[in-house]
Amino acid sequence: MSLPENTMVLIVGAGPAGLTAALALAYHGCRDFVIANATVERRNVSRAYSTNPATVEHRFSGRVTVSSDQGEEYQNRIPSSQIFKAKLDSPKKYSLPPPTLTYLSPPKTVVGMKQSEKDPRITNVSFEDGRVIRARYIIGADGARSVIRTIAGIKFSDPEGPNIVSRVLSQMVAADVTFEPEPTGPLTLEGHFNGTVSSDSFFMLIPFGNRFNVELTREGKPTTKSIFRVSCAIPMKSGEPPHAPPKEYIQDMIDTCGPVCILSSDSSLNQTPVKIDQVVWSTRFRTHSAIADRTFTRLGAAIFLFGDAAHVHSPAGGQGINLAIRDAIFLAEAVTKHIQAAAEDPDVDDTILQEIVETRHVRALETIGFTKKLLKLASLAYDSYAWWMPFSWASIRDLMLRISGRFHFVQSKVAWGMSGLERR
Repeated sequence: MSLPENTMVLIVGAGPAGLTAALALAYHGCRDFVIANATVERRNVSRAYSTNPATVEHRFSGRVTVSSDQGEEYQNRIPSSQIFKAKLDSPKKYSLPPPTLTYLSPPKTVVGMKQSEKDPRITNVSFEDGRVIRARYIIGADGARSVIRTIAGIKFSDPEGPNIVSRVLSQMVAADVTFEPEPTGPLTLEGHFNGTVSSDSFFMLIPFGNRFNVELTREGKPTTKSIFRVSCAIPMKSGEPPHAPPKEYIQDMIDTCGPVCILSSDSSLNQTPVKIDQVVWSTRFRTHSAIADRTFTRLGAAIFLFGDAAHVHSPAGGQGINLAIRDAIFLAEAVTKHIQAAAEDPDVDDTILQEIVETRHVRALETIGFTKKLLKLASLAYDSYAWWMPFSWASIRDLMLRISGRFHFVQSKVAWGMSGLERR
């Protein structure tokens, strides 16, 4: 399928942000759009794994209708202490049937953008195969290495300055794996979040069960076993993790940093030793933060950035995909309103667009600040503060969490922050 020569809205990037923008545009009545996906190979991997209430409330309205089959139960732990636990209702029964995407292009990479000489409100977007598409609105949802952002000359940096990262959690590895034999016990119940903190690492275990095995293993070896997400901070002294960590690397990571009572492969530490059977997917990443200095500009067409193209931050709290989806929902609604206003008055100004992007920029800064606080809390060291004070900041944190985590108002405060409702 070839690209059309003209479109009202060009969406560059077919990840969660780009596809949500397409759904939201269609929901509001705009069907004249093209999605240009720059990824040649589609990958079915879990990556982001949670949708928080601030995002779900927009699915309730029928704007976005991606939903799970059943409610999930979430639980955070530190060694021997439960922090909070919440049972969420299934969003599926609140959702409406999604609109059909009108056009999805084959993989295309943008190589240039130039204002049209015939119409100052149109931009000619060039692709690597030499084809050109003319658009009045361009949505850059093409990830952290955004080509749209680069061509538009928009800066991308940490709002607090360079090199502001946690020394403990600056690099991490994540993987979806199956075990043989499958681990059992309370920590392996589907829908629970389990965290293990050590002196120089943080390990997280999330059981997915086997409800999504067909989707997650489509490109690999099929399995009926439960799939587990394991994530771990890799100390800088251990060197840089490999690009796609293999089974042996992840097994060593689990044995070193994971909960030994259920996941260790060492029979002297675990009565029922378990080993990785299959690595469904694995990756490495750095927990840095950055934000575009502006997410709206004009180069003839109105150009927007959202999702990772507009802001990146640590995965702490599972806020990234949720912020991207809400960006797409609100911006698509504003774009549709502007299209309708421009149909009545071709000289309409950009006030509608400017207001929403300023609001979303503030929300992105708030989210970056929130994730940095979580990262700082999780990365406190167990080293003694001083010779005369045989305690560490991490020990004090653990004690405070054990005590305060028993109170309902503290649980509610934590749940409210994680929900994203204060950063809609």
